[in-house]
Amino acid sequence: MKRSWNLFYTQFITYNGYKTVLNGLLTTVEIAVFGLIIGILIGTLIALVKVMPKYKLLPRILNRICEVYVGFFRGTPMVVQLLIAYYVLLPAMGIPADGVTVAVVVFGLNSGAYVSEIMRSGIQSVDAGQLEAGRALGLTFWTAMIKIVIPQSIKNILPTLGNEFIVLVKETSVVSFIAVTDLTKAFRAIGDANYEYVIPYLMLAAVYLVLVILITVGIRFMERRLKRSDARK
Repeated sequence: MKRSWNLFYTQFITYNGYKTVLNGLLTTVEIAVFGLIIGILIGTLIALVKVMPKYKLLPRILNRICEVYVGFFRGTPMVVQLLIAYYVLLPAMGIPADGVTVAVVVFGLNSGAYVSEIMRSGIQSVDAGQLEAGRALGLTFWTAMIKIVIPQSIKNILPTLGNEFIVLVKETSVVSFIAVTDLTKAFRAIGDANYEYVIPYLMLAAVYLVLVILITVGIRFMERRLKRSDARK
């Protein structure tokens, strides 16, 4: 074990392996954060389509499209989606894009499928009278949803959104399949230098664990702030 530590220290400090790890950490956080933002935007739109009245043809068509979208992204592995986007779709369409951009978009699309169900349950957890009151005041369905219902639903689904963020952070470990140097690939590179992987992988697990703990603490802090805000009202 001492030899493993010495080899790890040499690669991490002497040969500046920590710089690769820091860049990988930044890439991991970047993909997860922007992926979640895109996912929240897409998921909110899908949730609104799912809860809106289906009296007319257009809402029914949109609802069917959303069902196909959610079914695809929830029914296929993230790594398969990355491979299809990076090695099949983009070359076929002749669109140049770097791996990080592709990862952000795919993570956002994938997250949107899951966030849509989270948002839908959050919207339905709000008293239906809130929407009816907004409509009685002359607001359109969409305006009432965006200004009245969704802000209240966010408070109910915040812990679940936090869990989705944690999942995205851990899922970034597969982006090396499209030549992106994330946290996992950075530590793997340190192990590849001497074919000694015990310490690099243990340190990798420790970094992911710290990230998850920080996210959990942050979500709990936000929950307490929201509860205090509600108590003052």
